[in-house]
Amino acid sequence: MIIYKIKGSSIPDGFTAQMRDMMKKIIAVIFIFGVLGLGNVEAAEFTLTSKYVDGQLSIDQVYSEFGCTGKNISPALKWSNAPIHTRGFAVTVYDPDAPTGRGWWHWVIFNIPSNVTGLKAGAGNVDKDLAPEGSIQSLTDFGKQGYGGACPPKGDKPHRYIFTVYALDTPRLNADKNTHPAGVGFLLYQHTIAKATLTAYYGR
Repeated sequence: MIIYKIKGSSIPDGFTAQMRDMMKKIIAVIFIFGVLGLGNVEAAEFTLTSKYVDGQLSIDQVYSEFGCTGKNISPALKWSNAPIHTRGFAVTVYDPDAPTGRGWWHWVIFNIPSNVTGLKAGAGNVDKDLAPEGSIQSLTDFGKQGYGGACPPKGDKPHRYIFTVYALDTPRLNADKNTHPAGVGFLLYQHTIAKATLTAYYGR
């Protein structure tokens, strides 16, 4: 434990009485913080959770084309403890195991307002208007806007589906609904101040 001296040579003799009194108060506050451990308080971790995604995707989150017969419903997502200077959010879903040499983007949504703390189930359906007001859902690797569910090749090992929420330093990205995932990814790289991820698996 560090002991802070309030009397004696710890305060220079040249200080006026008023300055010495102020210094004593400052030293006393520092001492209290040190004793209580308040100086070591860490910010809570930025996290992403979903009651619909518990290690494995269900048929609800599976694609409904290309031989897959799922319901293609994006899961509800919730995030917490974003940095206080966050000005906007983005969410992506990415499969790094897709046999393309560059993975597969299943969902890209950005310009989510900074006061939003999650997405509703089905928000990835652009026709249902369930996404936050002002947000944009751009192209996936299926060539469509909105959520495109899991659809790995039959017999392949279970693929990873990485859900990521990005806390951004800007409320709006310079992109639109026709921007390709790589273009949005470039902008996210420039503006991300924190991110949280959730990984689920699916195979067939």
